[in-house]
Amino acid sequence: MKRLFDLDGKVALVTGGSRGIGRAISLALAAHGARVAVNYASNAAAAEETVRAIGEGHAIAVAGDVRAPETPATLVEATTKAFGRIDILVNNAGVTADDLIMRMSDDEWDRVLDTNLRGAFAVTKAVLRPMIRQRWGRIISISSVAGIVGNAGQANYAAAKAGMIGLTKAIAKEVASRNITANVIAPGFVDTEMTADLTEAQREEIMRMVAMGRTGKPEDVAPAAVFLASDEAAYITGHVLTVDGGLVMY
Repeated sequence: MKRLFDLDGKVALVTGGSRGIGRAISLALAAHGARVAVNYASNAAAAEETVRAIGEGHAIAVAGDVRAPETPATLVEATTKAFGRIDILVNNAGVTADDLIMRMSDDEWDRVLDTNLRGAFAVTKAVLRPMIRQRWGRIISISSVAGIVGNAGQANYAAAKAGMIGLTKAIAKEVASRNITANVIAPGFVDTEMTADLTEAQREEIMRMVAMGRTGKPEDVAPAAVFLASDEAAYITGHVLTVDGGLVMY
């Protein structure tokens, strides 16, 4: 990958970093010089493959479900033990449990909110202490256009992703004086395992709203994370960057 911005000497932690958008971001950050801790919840093989793709000595795989109370401290400890510091956090870990709200169970609601929103809160809280000490940090949270415009059948997912936007704006105001930025990337319809089960009719309906007329790829999202992690984005905080092919214009 062509290097756009210099992340040499920086260390990143990417939650849910082994597959899909998280994997693409992990690879892109590493390609621009960062060392990366690739967090995963269950698929160790995918995480190890991502680490191998980055290269020995430049990445580690760290297990941990962000819903578990002990995970945030474990992630920070493993990252700092391996690389001595932590500069960039990408809150990417996420799940879906789609259903119409009249049929949505409490478990489906809790599982999505606990992973996508509470997990982002808990891991951010854990990394802020070392970032504040070093007076430099980048918090990048992967939301969704569903958190901006909503989506039928995804009340839990839309609520969690909208919550990430509010959480990020609050964090941005709290830590700006410490040279720490907090921003959101809101992807549109991106081809990942999470969208693989959509029917052709559902895909066609979405495509009618996408100005660019194609689905996104994880590699379309990753450069936005590289930019927001860089020194060049030092004066950008509390921002929501949509990477959606023009979807939310409608």
